[in-house]
Amino acid sequence: QVQLVESGGGLVQPGGSLRLSCVASGSIPSRNTMGWFRQAPGKERELVATITSGGSTNYADSVKGRFTISRDNTKNTVYLLMNSLKPEDTAVYSCNVASWVGVAWGQGTQVTVSS
Repeated sequence: QVQLVESGGGLVQPGGSLRLSCVASGSIPSRNTMGWFRQAPGKERELVATITSGGSTNYADSVKGRFTISRDNTKNTVYLLMNSLKPEDTAVYSCNVASWVGVAWGQGTQVTVSS
């Protein structure tokens, strides 16, 4: 059973930065894709960024140039560095890992951007 635990969320002022971390544990195939998604109140969950085990990345247009996804395969950890945060980035951010065995999700961490 795969478990993911996110950390690093919090309250930040507009223009500020945060770094989220997500640690995966359990039996995870070496070839996988890890990603960050977010869900704001009253809205559907949306993709933020993904990264494959080979390092290929994909970003939502709304975060390109501001957010950077990275991973440490030795620690089964994915990171999301968020710069130039905007109030519209406020959401619960969740990570997932997808492979041939399926998809596992973390419980999420709240990010609030407000002055």
